[in-house]
Amino acid sequence: MIGVSSPARADFLNTHQDYKGLPVVPAALNIRLRIKGKAIGGDKVYVRSLNFLREDLPCEDEFSLNNVSYRERGWFGNYVRAVVNILKRKGYGDRISGVKIEIDSEIPMGGGLGSSGSLEVALVKFFDAAFNLGLSTREVAEFSYLAEREELGIPCGRLDQYGAAFGGIIKLETRPPFGVEVLPKRDFLFVIVDTGIKHSTADIHPRRQREIDEGLKQLLEQKLPEDLREKLSLNHYEVKWEKISEDGLLPYLSTINEKSANRILFTIYMHKSTELALRILRNQAVSAREVAKVTQIPYEDIERKIERGRRDLVLLGLIVDYQHMLLRDLYEVSLPEVEEIRDAMLEAGAYGVKISGAGLGGAIIGIVDNVNVGEKVFKAGIENGGVRGWVSFIGEGVKVEVT
Repeated sequence: MIGVSSPARADFLNTHQDYKGLPVVPAALNIRLRIKGKAIGGDKVYVRSLNFLREDLPCEDEFSLNNVSYRERGWFGNYVRAVVNILKRKGYGDRISGVKIEIDSEIPMGGGLGSSGSLEVALVKFFDAAFNLGLSTREVAEFSYLAEREELGIPCGRLDQYGAAFGGIIKLETRPPFGVEVLPKRDFLFVIVDTGIKHSTADIHPRRQREIDEGLKQLLEQKLPEDLREKLSLNHYEVKWEKISEDGLLPYLSTINEKSANRILFTIYMHKSTELALRILRNQAVSAREVAKVTQIPYEDIERKIERGRRDLVLLGLIVDYQHMLLRDLYEVSLPEVEEIRDAMLEAGAYGVKISGAGLGGAIIGIVDNVNVGEKVFKAGIENGGVRGWVSFIGEGVKVEVT
C-alpha cells in the first residue's frame, strides 16, 4: 500500500498574474489531500472518492489504461484520466499498470485553495512512487499542470501545481524555463476562512484576460512613444509588464475604457508590491518609507503599527492588505460578504488579509504570528460569515507517507 499527500496552497502574493507571465508566490498549507492505493496489475484503474462517498454522491470510477477517454465535464475521475494520459504522452505508458486508489481530501473544492492542483500533484506522485518512475519535483509539478491545462482544457496557470509540489513559500516564474525560487522558511501562520461562496476559475480568468486585451488593443491604436509600444502586445501574456513604468503609461490609460485601464493598472501595481514583499520574505532590508510609497499608506501610520507589532509582519501585512484592495477595487473580484469577513479578521488581530485564488467567493487568508491570535482571527471570520476555516503553519510539499 502506498500513501501520498499533497498540500492546499494559499495564493499568497501576485494573485491573477500567472496568466500574464509574471511571477507568483504560492504558499503551501497544512491542509492536505491524501491518496492511498496499490498497483494491481492488468490495465484497469479503480478510483473511489471518500469525500463523495460521505456526501452520498457518485464516488467511484473505473477505466482502462488502453482506452482513456473523458466523461462529462466536472466528473472527478477525469483528473485521474488526465494524469494517466499525460504520463503516457511523456513516455511512461509502458511502465505503469492497473491501480486501485482512494482519495480523501481536507481541501474544499472551489474554495480558492488549489484543490484540483493538489489532486493532480498527488496522483502524479502516486504513480511515480508505485512504479518507480524517478520523477523530479519539477516534473511532478509540470505533468500535473499539463494534465489540467492541456488534457482537461482548463485555463489555469502553474501556481497551484508548483505550489503543491514544492511546498513552503516559493517564487514561481511563469515564463520558460519556469524557474522556482524556494524562499527561506518562515515562522508566521496563515488563517484561512472559507467564505462558502463557490466560484469558477474557468469563468473569472477568461473575462479578465479579455478585458486586458481590449485595453491593450486600444492603447496600440494610439500614437505611443516607441519605447512604450515595443513593450506592449495584443496579448496579455506577451506584454513586457516588468519593464513598463506607471508614469510612462498613465497619460494614455485615460483614453481607453475605464475597466480595461483598471485591469492594466492592477497588473502593474500588484507586481510592484510583490517585488517589495519578496525582499521581506528573503530577509532583506525594507524600510517603512518604501512600503508607504508603494501602498500609499502614510509613513507615520506605518511607524505606529511597527511599534505595536512584529516589524517584518507589519510591513508584509500592509502589502497583503494593499494587494487585496487592488483585487477589490481594480480587478473587482471581491464581494460584500468577503469584505465583512475580512474586516472582522483584521479587527481580531491579523496583520493582513486578502483573497486567495480567483475571487468572487472562495477563501480568504490572513497572516498572524502565533496560534492564539490565529484562533481569535479564525473565530472572528466564522462569526462574520465564514463556513469553515483553519489555522495553518506553512506546509510541506507533496510526499510519500506510507509504503
